[in-house]
Amino acid sequence: MVSNDVASLEPGDACEALLLTAKARVIAPLVVLRRGGEDFLLLTEPDLGERVLAELVRFRFAAKAELELEEHTSHVVFGGDGMPTADYGEPAAEVLDADLEPNVATAELELLRIRAGTATWGKEIDDRVLPAEAGLTDRAVSFTKGCYPGQEPIARLHYRGRANRGLRVLVLEGDELPAYDAELELEGKVVGRVTSAATAPEGVVALAYVRREVPEDVDLLWGQAPARQIDYST
Repeated sequence: MVSNDVASLEPGDACEALLLTAKARVIAPLVVLRRGGEDFLLLTEPDLGERVLAELVRFRFAAKAELELEEHTSHVVFGGDGMPTADYGEPAAEVLDADLEPNVATAELELLRIRAGTATWGKEIDDRVLPAEAGLTDRAVSFTKGCYPGQEPIARLHYRGRANRGLRVLVLEGDELPAYDAELELEGKVVGRVTSAATAPEGVVALAYVRREVPEDVDLLWGQAPARQIDYST
């Protein structure tokens, strides 16, 4: 049912995966933790738990599987033990149900996520977006596992084509945060839309979908404000 090879996980290991429609639209992003030989915990956004459970129950058929909702708290730690996450551009892990006090503010985590170019549910990931456009196939899709809903369009795009757009990180001049879906232009044409933005010392750092044919070294425009494309990984 999910896009990654969770059967190969050893107990205690985790991986990212996607629950998809037949047309490869994302129902929910997941982190799958194998707690035991036949015990898997699927972690997703709080408002998606019911939807994930309903989808799995609907396709369970005659499988001998018990499915139920669980609630957990989650903390992100840097340089510590836990389920590794690549969301923030530096070594980090997710820890469940730990008695920890946050030492990184939510706004700082959001800025790190945007600089790392990481898609998140409700901003970069919704039913308009294909996994390849959001950069999810490299981290949440196996191209060698068995069938799952959405596999055919995922494989077809991977082997025979390219996504028409992708996520890029921008620095906007000024201190005004653009609205969600704010348009980006190049030479008078709309070439992208902003999905996330946060204030940073260098200006406003934003994450946006930009059309593939747009060179990565040109400045775009948000209204009258220049939007400089940047790669924080270099």
